[in-house]
This record gives sequence, structure tokens and C-alpha cells, in this order.
Amino acid sequence: MTTRRTAIRAALVQQLQTDRLLGVRQSPLTLTKPVLDYLDCGRASEQGFELLPASAVVSGDGVSVFAAVADGEKGAALSALDEKHVVSCSKCLLCKSRNNTVFGAGNPNARLVFVGEAPGFEEDRKGVPFVGRAGELLTKMIEAMGLTREDVFICNVLKCRPPNNRDPAAEEIAACSPYLLEQLSIIHPEVIVALGSPASRTLLNTSTTIGRLRGRFHDYGPPGTPMAQNPIPLMPTYHPAYLLRSPGEKGKTWSDLKLVMARLGL
Repeated sequence: MTTRRTAIRAALVQQLQTDRLLGVRQSPLTLTKPVLDYLDCGRASEQGFELLPASAVVSGDGVSVFAAVADGEKGAALSALDEKHVVSCSKCLLCKSRNNTVFGAGNPNARLVFVGEAPGFEEDRKGVPFVGRAGELLTKMIEAMGLTREDVFICNVLKCRPPNNRDPAAEEIAACSPYLLEQLSIIHPEVIVALGSPASRTLLNTSTTIGRLRGRFHDYGPPGTPMAQNPIPLMPTYHPAYLLRSPGEKGKTWSDLKLVMARLGL
């Protein structure tokens, strides 16, 4: 067993070193304390690992960074991620200008998750996602689907507001997206709706425009997660803030949401 732990630990350290050399990984590899204890890694900071509270496990074939979370444990897992990591996060400079982190809100057992790009002024002030004018429109969209905000989960790629509501920077997305991955791994919804270009491009790891991405489902299944074997259907569509500026595009968004409703049997 000791030999196996040593081999796994060496492989992970080698992966980190290679990623850094190639400039591939912009944030630490996420492993939870049970995995670090199993691997006998010592202090996480010494190895370049980052602790996250979800149920990462060591599988029979190697290391699985994330594992499925039972329905009754999802709320606690999300709260732990928020309270122990997101609230105090200082991985990028946005921590210096924020008033509040905006983790996300809604049903931890949601069948449907909406992902936006970043908090705005009102969200930063209240610590709740989508509560400004765009949030009001999103609420109407959700209600038109026959749901309420309490039925779904709503979050953003970034957990802190960029100054002047500018688009998220690449280094900010790299620093913050592991939290989003963790959220989606915990909730493991039946469908994800990506609101706007930054969220869609981040989740799908693509540079394709939102106009070309929307209108059809894409598979979301990052390696090392429960979603890898059973990808989640992801529907990109326009962000409510864009729809406020371009109301003529609302019909396209409603068409996208009807596809989501059909997939969920609503």
C-alpha cells in the first residue's frame, strides 16, 4: 500500500511540475484532505496542492479528484466550500475590490443550474447572484419555465465582481473556475444553462462565439469528475444583461429554454 501511495503521489507532483513548465495549469490541483492524508502529502502548500471540501477519493485505478455526493450531503458540501474557501479566497486581485463574495444560491439538489459570468454591483453589495435588473429578467425566465429560483441553483464563473462590470480576465477565470467545477460536481444537475459568452466558453473550453454555440446541447464532462463518464447536457444561451440591451434576441433565448424544458420533461 505504501508503494502505491508513493507512486500516486509522485505522479501527481510530476503532473503539477509539467503543467507549470508548460503553462497549462493556472491554479493548484484540487484535492481534499482525505486524499492528502491517504497520499501522506504533508502540508498541502509544500506540494502545491489546494484543499477543497468535496468528496474527492482515491479510486482503484488511481486518483479521482471528485466523487459523487449524496443528495442529503450536497447542501453541507456547498456550504463548506463557500465558508472554508470562497469567502476568504485571495487567489486573484479581485479580492481587494470586492465587498462580498457571491458563491451562488438555490437548491443544492437542483435538476437545473444556471451559470453566469460574474457578479454585478447589486450582487457584490448583497452577496447574492442575479439580484439586479438582469436578475429580475432571469427570474422571469425561470418562472416562464414553470419553475422558481428555489427550484434551481444559480451561480457565476467568478465569485467576485470585476471593477466596472468588465468581462472576466483570463487569470481570474483560471483562479476561480475550480470553485465552479466543484459546485457543479457536488450538485451534478441534469442540465446546465450557460448564460452568455464567458460562461459558455469557460465551461466548454472553447473560443466559439455564443451565437454559434447556442441553440443546441453540448456535453459537459470534465476529466476526473463524475460527469466525465456521464456528461451533463449544457445549453449556452444569451445572458439576461445582453437581452436587456438587445430585446430582439429574447425569442432565441426562449427557444433555447424550451429545449431545456423538453429535456427535463417540464
